[in-house]
Amino acid sequence: MSEIKFPLKGRDRDELLKEMDGFRKNDPAWREGKAWSLVYRASGDHNDFLKKAHGLYFSENGLNPMAFKSLKKFEHETVRMSLDLLNGDSNSVGVMTSGGTESLLLAVKTYRDLFRTKKKRSKQPEMIIPRSAHVAFHKAAHYFDIKLIFAPLDDQYRVDIKKVKKLINKNTMLLVGSAPSYPFGAIDPIEDLAKLALKQDIPLHVDACLGGFILPFIEKLGTELPTWDFRVPGVSSISADVHKYGYAAKGASVILYRSMKTMKHQFFVQESWPGGIFASPGILGTRPGGNIAAAWAALNVIGEEGYLEYTKSVMANTNKMKEGVQAMPELEILGSPLTSVFAYKSVDSSVNVFAVADFMEERNWFIDRQQHPECLHAMVNPLHEEEGIIDKYLTDLREAIDWVKQNQNKAFEGSAAMYGMVANVPLKGMIKKQVLGMMEEMYGPESKDMSFSAEKKADLSEKLGKAYLKAKKIITSK
Repeated sequence: MSEIKFPLKGRDRDELLKEMDGFRKNDPAWREGKAWSLVYRASGDHNDFLKKAHGLYFSENGLNPMAFKSLKKFEHETVRMSLDLLNGDSNSVGVMTSGGTESLLLAVKTYRDLFRTKKKRSKQPEMIIPRSAHVAFHKAAHYFDIKLIFAPLDDQYRVDIKKVKKLINKNTMLLVGSAPSYPFGAIDPIEDLAKLALKQDIPLHVDACLGGFILPFIEKLGTELPTWDFRVPGVSSISADVHKYGYAAKGASVILYRSMKTMKHQFFVQESWPGGIFASPGILGTRPGGNIAAAWAALNVIGEEGYLEYTKSVMANTNKMKEGVQAMPELEILGSPLTSVFAYKSVDSSVNVFAVADFMEERNWFIDRQQHPECLHAMVNPLHEEEGIIDKYLTDLREAIDWVKQNQNKAFEGSAAMYGMVANVPLKGMIKKQVLGMMEEMYGPESKDMSFSAEKKADLSEKLGKAYLKAKKIITSK
């Protein structure tokens, strides 16, 4: 039985806030620029401004747009500004959501319902996504009973358009492209996908959750980019997160459509509920007003000139970091990423990148590990412009590589062993079973926090090792 009980008496506010602040000690040190994902923060006093803007509408609820007209104004103008940035026109529409996952879930739900109006078949609808597309599409397929079809990538980690063409059939309800992809920072060939979409009369969604508020400014600064937004005929919708490179408060994204003809399939209306007629544009019921207000405030307080300055700084640091990684002969950047996100792998058999990540985490860096191929991942943001952060990362990375070379057994210990086996176990169902068990433990009644201790990692590594050997034995016996 958990020892956590509902409090009988309230506690002192100052004491409680101090205790809460202390809980941060085991979190990623993002304020010091030690994290390369999860947090996107503009420099200076912007965060303090966001807190004030958010606080002004802390209690307001965007559930009913006819109640809080202020929130409807903020949402409408945030959508229109986003459409202007991404080259929508007077017929383009959209709504704000709680984040990229909700935006992508809504896109898939919308096109599923649109497909049902056109295809009077009992067959399961299908969507074709790049192998590198965001995992939220996997979640959407799971939630909405869509068959997920994976298109392979080319040697630049972009979706292979020829393979996409071969995968299309009468049940294809949606094509997807990324601008850029989260794992590799590659911009899929949106123009080619759009031509295919138009020819086959299939909608195309562009996932720009990561790039929507930085790619336009990279282009304005003079970098030649492939065209990917509403300038491309055939692009039906775009998702873009304002809380990433738009530097808004967490919980703000937009889902944008070329016309209401498509977006109307996103809406939910229930006219016979005893509580009254209910209508909702998205998944959430209660919609936190602070997030909507802070997104509007961020776009207005920074403006195009401010975003250009942030983007210039971000890309300068990205290029510095990429050059530093490329200068290490043991490493190779995957593809030719043009944005602030990239991944790199080892090209030296004596250097296990997951062991490198373990070393880096000992130096307090928060490292994203990826598979297929095994690589490490980074996204640069304005927090990394502070003097010395990029240099320190590269210095520690060099030391990590040298240390791993001298301690190659570390590839079979701790997180390195766990991630390595996860990436290579032949029968993925065994991995899923182990990870589900981990989730049950982390969210179970006896879990005091969401941490994953070294002992738990070692235990999971042992279980994964057994799963790996069992899978190899099964495959060998066939």
